Amino acid sequence: MPVKVAEEWLNICGGCEVSILDIGEPLLDLLPKLQFVHMPVLMDHKYFGQTGEGTQLEIPEADVGIITGGVRNEKEKHVAEAMRKSCKTLIALGSCACFGGIPAMANMFTLEEVYEKVYRGSKTTDPAATPSTNLPPLLESLKAVDEVVKVDVELPGCPTVPGLIVEALTALLEGKPFALPERSVCDECPVKREKKASGGTIARPLRSVEFKQGEPWENTRCYMEQGVLCLGPVTRAGCAAATDIPGEAKVPRCVKGYMPCRGCFGPIRKGANPLVDMMGAVTSIGLDAKQVLDRRALLNRYLGAQGRLRPLPTKPAPRR
Repeated sequence: MPVKVAEEWLNICGGCEVSILDIGEPLLDLLPKLQFVHMPVLMDHKYFGQTGEGTQLEIPEADVGIITGGVRNEKEKHVAEAMRKSCKTLIALGSCACFGGIPAMANMFTLEEVYEKVYRGSKTTDPAATPSTNLPPLLESLKAVDEVVKVDVELPGCPTVPGLIVEALTALLEGKPFALPERSVCDECPVKREKKASGGTIARPLRSVEFKQGEPWENTRCYMEQGVLCLGPVTRAGCAAATDIPGEAKVPRCVKGYMPCRGCFGPIRKGANPLVDMMGAVTSIGLDAKQVLDRRALLNRYLGAQGRLRPLPTKPAPRR
């Protein structure tokens, strides 16, 4: 009998749903074992009955539930609670579901400040009142899924790696536990390290790193030691998916594209503080951590939920 799967997208761009499609041929092996009973991005299943006859939100019962996106409003909170009630095992898929993602950077501001910026302070929008009719009210902050309901499996990434989705679903189908190992991106990165920076300054994030196309990765200098800020030391490994090309190195996803790690897989372990840990990693190779601009936002880029980003207290006015 196929395993029943329900999937929901909340405050999300849709990239994680694309990752499911990007599984490619292995998806053909999985599909006969799965029965999707609810997936708004693919199928027309209404919350309150197909003709609106229902009186309460209903999600079909499922063995596995997948939620992408964080929780920003009351409707999304209600949907997450309904998914938890209907699903035996619940997977948080992607950085937004696991840690809040990019949208959670708004947690640095109060809800009123967000409204002011969007509806009255934006140069591209004609000033208007905050809409309130037929719209679910926003929560005071954007929340990760585990701040609203219990989550059984986390698959981070922006978007996550298709191979990890296959591994997780296969493990669940076989009745095996699944969890990412607690090690850093640097532990899987094959670049050359000399444990000291080649210069004394930290470059702008989009500066190109030095490399030679086609050379072994062991000949490429660590991006951070080149002075390009890379969050590999404080980010959980898992994006270096296995390759089908014989002899090709297993390389973290951004590094393979000659870009530094942006931190989308989140902290190496629960309770870690990447902002503090990254300051130590920067100084350990001789760079000045004070050169990292907008540290609070940059080093929590995908991690703004779970209390990591919040409005700063207002400073008292100076005495005259």
